[in-house]
Amino acid sequence: MLHEKFNDKMTNFMTTEINRGFLLTRQVQDTARGLEITLWLKNNSGPLKLQINNELAVFFIEHHHLATAQRILIDQRISLEKSQQLPLKTFTQLKVAALYFSSMRSFYRARDALKSQQIKCYEDDIRADDRFLMERHITADIAYVGQSIDRFIGNQINSAKSHLLGDISDNQIAEPDKTSQSYQLVTQAQCKRSEKQNEISLTMLSIDIECSMEGELYSIGLYAFNRNSLGIKEEFKRVLMIGEPELNCAAYIQWQVDERHLLVQFIDEVNLFDADIFIGWNVINFDFTLLQKRCDLYGIKFAIGRDGSKPYWRTNANNSDQHFIEIAGRVVLDGIDLLKTATYNFTSFSLDNVAHSLLGLGKKVVDVDNRVQEITDNFNHNKPALAAYNLEDCRLVWLIFEKTQLLAFAQLRSQLTGLAIDRVGGSVAAFTNLYLPKLHRSGYIAPNMGDGVSGLISPGGYVMDSIPGLYDNVLVLDFKSLYPSIIRTFKIDPMGLIEGLQEMNAQKSTNEKVSQRKEDNRALVISGFDGAYFSRKAHFLPDIIESLWFERDKAKQQKNAALSQAIKIIMNSFYGVLGSTGCRFFDPRLSGSITKRSHEILKKTSMWIENLGHQVIYGDTDSIFVSIGADKSKQQANDLGIELQNFINEKWQLTLKQDFKISCQLEIEYETHFTKFLMPRIRGLNHTKDQKVIGTKKRYAGLSNGEIIFKGLETVRSDWTALSKDFQQELYRLVFNDEPIEAYIKKVVNELKQGHHDEKLVYQKKIRRKLSDYVNTPPHIKAALIANTKLEAQGKKQKYQHRSTIRYVITLDGVQPLEFRTSKLDYDFYVEKQLKPIADDILPFIGKDFESITGDQMGLF
Repeated sequence: MLHEKFNDKMTNFMTTEINRGFLLTRQVQDTARGLEITLWLKNNSGPLKLQINNELAVFFIEHHHLATAQRILIDQRISLEKSQQLPLKTFTQLKVAALYFSSMRSFYRARDALKSQQIKCYEDDIRADDRFLMERHITADIAYVGQSIDRFIGNQINSAKSHLLGDISDNQIAEPDKTSQSYQLVTQAQCKRSEKQNEISLTMLSIDIECSMEGELYSIGLYAFNRNSLGIKEEFKRVLMIGEPELNCAAYIQWQVDERHLLVQFIDEVNLFDADIFIGWNVINFDFTLLQKRCDLYGIKFAIGRDGSKPYWRTNANNSDQHFIEIAGRVVLDGIDLLKTATYNFTSFSLDNVAHSLLGLGKKVVDVDNRVQEITDNFNHNKPALAAYNLEDCRLVWLIFEKTQLLAFAQLRSQLTGLAIDRVGGSVAAFTNLYLPKLHRSGYIAPNMGDGVSGLISPGGYVMDSIPGLYDNVLVLDFKSLYPSIIRTFKIDPMGLIEGLQEMNAQKSTNEKVSQRKEDNRALVISGFDGAYFSRKAHFLPDIIESLWFERDKAKQQKNAALSQAIKIIMNSFYGVLGSTGCRFFDPRLSGSITKRSHEILKKTSMWIENLGHQVIYGDTDSIFVSIGADKSKQQANDLGIELQNFINEKWQLTLKQDFKISCQLEIEYETHFTKFLMPRIRGLNHTKDQKVIGTKKRYAGLSNGEIIFKGLETVRSDWTALSKDFQQELYRLVFNDEPIEAYIKKVVNELKQGHHDEKLVYQKKIRRKLSDYVNTPPHIKAALIANTKLEAQGKKQKYQHRSTIRYVITLDGVQPLEFRTSKLDYDFYVEKQLKPIADDILPFIGKDFESITGDQMGLF
């Protein structure tokens, strides 16, 4: 089988000293000796490079195609190392054969040749290095044995630097010295999963470049604040700046003669610092991409790999603007991508906005919107100011990483799933890493994308119609990780579905009606939806989630926020994976059995609560909102919340035991007590007395423990003005605290019309598509087109394109970009479109009306 060679090799671990390390990068390549896998690790002794030889790349075909496949490969002179039938089968119960290759080139050629002849290949998209780790259940912590050799590359770097700067000739080789960068090379390496997590401290280096609009480099900033070997944190500050040395400037500035020297010095600094992790802001698609281009321009080898190698670049097949970089022994983590992966959300992911939001700090530049011009001006006239700005950008990124524990999050995610530490997204890959080796050991190979049942629709989360109103005392009860709980409870699993259907088909073949054997069937399988049945015993996903659940509870007890968040994201992603056509295990019967079950659970829970005499006013995915009346004290409300929580949990335990003969893993928690709660009406509907008043979905606000929480309202939306957010927050505060509101509303309208809030009337919106893709022209696109035309007329480059953010205002002459505003603001527009809708959401519930309150003010101006 797949694992025989692996099991033979592991016997060496019984007689050889075992070392451990944390996986940084992985690579597979063809060599003269055959396929070679390279793993770069970090342990407490430093970096090391494992070389693994004699591995084979493999994919599978249905066994009845084997003879034909062998003839095709012979005819096309494609080298096949070996082939053999395996005791594995497809999800359609067909026997399979494995085809093994000693080079990736042969692997890819064979795959293409067979597919062209309509021979289906399975698991042919899994790289040999990924399979090597996956089949050994290795994630990021590795135990290894092998032959060690110390390697020095500092002499190579210094030699290259001298050659580039014209100091020595091609054939001169410098001797290693005390400053040489070194790593340990381990040949004939054998690896297995390390059963304990390696507590390895990874070093980071924050990198940021400053340049002209045309991409000419001005300076490169470097910043770090790592712990040294004694555990003491040391600050590292460096700005490489092109220009003549200036007196009395900061000591961290190193002056460079020209751009060529700047690049070479940067490579030297990076290798001398020898960081494990590079961090930055859009650092791959901007900083490293430009550095590579400038090195190429000057014929400089961008030798920043730990072995002196240059990076390997890949481009996203679906997005040519997105690049990926692989550096031997080093990882690049982009702050924007990692924050999004960790589910952070900001109105803008600009460094300035995120730093303001998380740290209360901002950039060292006067005009953030026109910073390119200011950067160029500083380069020409005030280089120390540019250096300070450059260094501060590096430091802000570092502080954001520390504040949010992003490196710890990335490490833990890698240790839990086997994803490369720099992998963006990767939910499908994480699922595959954890699931596939278990599937193989149970006698199956994975299906291909598109193999699942089609034509069925899996609904989203349940969102019930809300009952609008302004309420006193609303309790929120929340099912703890509902979708993972459903998977655990009802044993929802890709292989479990196949095995469950097999078991049901076996019952049907006895010519007895399934309905006559209902009790036997319940003992055999667990019914899902859309004809799905799940095996009670043959499954893996419920157990994977259970182990993650246990680890998350442990992380919570240890107050390890990064680990807890990493596990939560992984667990919650598994439903999305099963419901994604981009996953090989996609089958609507899987995702439907999760979401349709969640609908059933929320509906039945709501019914139980209402049978107790309480009013359910809203339900959303995994939460239920219960109005308990204005006559309850805070203590009574909390006691009732706990009472409802215990009642529902006991009820589900009993119900599932009776109906399904399963143990319930569902758990509802009393989460929040809102002393005041608003569920608005849907805007724009004219409700008559005979019509049912329709409430909004996913839009509400409530007062809890003195704090107003907004969901889906203007305060938390990026496409409304600052004034609208301030107005909403204060108006709701007044209403929730039963304070007068008329004077405040009049005051805001008066001040707006007198021009006191002009700076808060700016719209800010991101351009989501190419400008040419917009058929109808919304206001922010009109503003972008106007701004680009103005810039072009000034001889400047158009700067508002796809993914840019435009700031604009509404004037008496229509939409105008903020930087080219020439007309007076249309204050009536802002009153009608920014203030009135917000007031109309809440005022009717206290018997007030915006137009009645502001009637006099509207006529004054």
